[in-house]
Amino acid sequence: MIMKPTQPEIIQQAVFNPKVKNYWLMGGTITLFVTLIGIPLLPIWWLLGMWVTGRYLDHMDCTLTRRSLIVRKGLFVRVEKTIPLDKITDLGMIQGPLMRAFGIHAISIETAGSTSEGALVKLHGIVDVEKFRDRVLEQRDGMMEKADTAPAPSRPAVSSGDVVADSRVVDLLTEIRDELRKSQ
Repeated sequence: MIMKPTQPEIIQQAVFNPKVKNYWLMGGTITLFVTLIGIPLLPIWWLLGMWVTGRYLDHMDCTLTRRSLIVRKGLFVRVEKTIPLDKITDLGMIQGPLMRAFGIHAISIETAGSTSEGALVKLHGIVDVEKFRDRVLEQRDGMMEKADTAPAPSRPAVSSGDVVADSRVVDLLTEIRDELRKSQ
């Protein structure tokens, strides 16, 4: 008998503002207009862009579960990222002038493994983004508190052979550290 994997308990599902399509459409329009060469392409962009932005928005999904944030997006290349809540270091909110004009925000999700170039994930147009951010942080903090109060696992008994191996590892690491200091 094949067992189906259980679906994680959904705490909150992000809802995206349809105005984000107009924001993306206008962003492309401004880019084409500024390049001057793109001006003749504007009618094509408006026709094609309306369809593309609508389809892209239809494929965006952000789900908060008890232990993770699951983000799905992409039109041609679909991406799904499962971000463990305990790895989230920051949820930043961004709103540039064009976003203010359309009444939308972007949220950037940064983790301990994010690069210096930016966020791991950036999502545009979540409705009530402040409430969504607060709910994610609340869930993360609650999960972290439970982990802090959990009893520590017991350590296995150490044999004399383990102590010898541990001292060799320490000696080797000390030697590597000293070599690295010399090379600086």
